[in-house]
Amino acid sequence: MAFKELVFSGVQPTGNLHLGNYLGAIVKFVELQDSHDCIYCVVDMHAITQAHDPNQLIANIREVTAAFIACGIDPKKHIVFNQSQVAEHAELAWVFNCVARIGWLNRMTQFKEKAGKDRENASIGLYDYPVLMAADILVYRATHVPVGEDQKQHLELSRDIAQKFNNDFAESIAAHGFGEGFFPLPEPLIQGPATRVMSLRDGTKKMSKSDASDYSRINLSDDADAIAQKVRKAKTDPEPLPSELPGLDKRPEATNLVGIYAALSGATKDQVLAEFGGGQFSQFKASLVDLAVAKLGPIGAEMKKLSADHAYIDSVLRDGSARARAIAAPNMKAVKEIVGFLS
Repeated sequence: MAFKELVFSGVQPTGNLHLGNYLGAIVKFVELQDSHDCIYCVVDMHAITQAHDPNQLIANIREVTAAFIACGIDPKKHIVFNQSQVAEHAELAWVFNCVARIGWLNRMTQFKEKAGKDRENASIGLYDYPVLMAADILVYRATHVPVGEDQKQHLELSRDIAQKFNNDFAESIAAHGFGEGFFPLPEPLIQGPATRVMSLRDGTKKMSKSDASDYSRINLSDDADAIAQKVRKAKTDPEPLPSELPGLDKRPEATNLVGIYAALSGATKDQVLAEFGGGQFSQFKASLVDLAVAKLGPIGAEMKKLSADHAYIDSVLRDGSARARAIAAPNMKAVKEIVGFLS
């Protein structure tokens, strides 16, 4: 059957949203608004798979919502909500737990990375969260998901679960008038070259909120002075910038800063090198400071203003949750009928 195109994506409310989150995900969310119907979710249920502070979680949910809006997502035109307010996510996750296979989850690399050596002590939620992620997407029968490299494996799992559900319940699906399949196989949305932002202190490591040094990242909540200071202190090497891309080989810090400039300016790396190649890093950094402050400073200021207005943020989430539930509830009702629950 034909499915209406619908984009779904989520961001965990784990605090300290940074430049990597912005360039790697949120910028694409904003762009997609012009071409698709979009559902953007603050995935707070995912945030409790590891130890957390409940009071901080509430603050983080509001901060991510504020960041969405400050970056340009329109919560009236599209749906912005937090996952835990729509119970159908958890309901469908249980059905999918009975469809997914243990072998599939055992192949998920992110669990191995997050659990580390003490896997026996990790929560079931941390192990099982890719199944909840599949439910997040498919409870809306979403057709497209913007993903980065680290989530491609989970989207493949979502497709596998959707396909197995459609196969396992093919007769029931047809009997209920849904044709050959109830769930779409969601497609990844890759918009141009992926922007992978690395640490400002080590160009071989991904920019992360968990890095001990705040100078390793530009937080979306940073003011203009903090942004400028972090760019000026970013690690570089003694060589001038090259004029062509091959000259960035084996120069991770130079590659990272050129990539950040390109992403913020909307240029290609080739265009950035054509402009700054042969010059010293001090000159390039001065231009990067101006660009980063101009692009990110207003976002930080707007985030601060919105985050302080709890009543407004909470009203956005309540409205978005009601609109999300209006889509999820009939889909979940159909799933119950398909699998044989009496309602």
